[in-house]
Amino acid sequence: MANRRAVVTGASSGIGAATVRLLRSRGWDVTGVARRAERLEALAAETGADVFAADLTRQADVDALAAHLAASGGVHALAHVAGGARGTDRVEDGDADEWTWMFEANVLSAQRLVRALLPQLRDAVRGGAGHADLLFVTSTAAQRAYPGGAGYNAAKAGESMIVDALRLELNGEPLRVIEIAPGMVRTEEFSLTRLGGDREAADAVYAGVDSPLSAEDVADVIAYALEAPGHVNLDLVTVRPVAQAAAHLLHRGPLAVRES
Repeated sequence: MANRRAVVTGASSGIGAATVRLLRSRGWDVTGVARRAERLEALAAETGADVFAADLTRQADVDALAAHLAASGGVHALAHVAGGARGTDRVEDGDADEWTWMFEANVLSAQRLVRALLPQLRDAVRGGAGHADLLFVTSTAAQRAYPGGAGYNAAKAGESMIVDALRLELNGEPLRVIEIAPGMVRTEEFSLTRLGGDREAADAVYAGVDSPLSAEDVADVIAYALEAPGHVNLDLVTVRPVAQAAAHLLHRGPLAVRES
């Protein structure tokens, strides 16, 4: 596997950082991408990964990333983890700037990366890789709306539609298009960022939940999808903690079988 290279976005924390660590432990060459250069440097020192600082809402940064990858050996797999949510406003109260950021970060970043990196993924196949992968981490928020989530629902649903359309457009090529849709994942930053840095409110999101998913849980699914035999495509994997039966149905408290 050492001759295969993955580019992982959102690598400065959470699922992205966990994916870099896991793929490196399994022998992948990895380029971790995120905005925060100092965090990337720490991850590089820890894992030996190549890193590249970029804001994926800026076309110039995406072009620079593509040039870096082309100059340093190309790429066999894209794992697009970066994205995020801002705010929990009702539709009538939504902040247009926050909604614009969510569309840029979740939808347009995916399109920019596909346009920039698809030629290199095709080159990897031409060079004997057998197949190449485009993997996107969306969310169960793409599958069902919930009050206060409309901006993020819309952004993640838009990203999910890009994935669906791309899979159809690439039919006939040995290019796998994979979507991983996590439910509740407890990471150090997702809810904190969404709630404007309010630590108490962020902690309350997970209060009483018996074992939310971890970043490592999702990274494990990503690694499985990328390492499955080349003819096997995981079109869509929805992964939730057992305590979360659906986006709107979350059990708080210990899990236990009912008494007969």
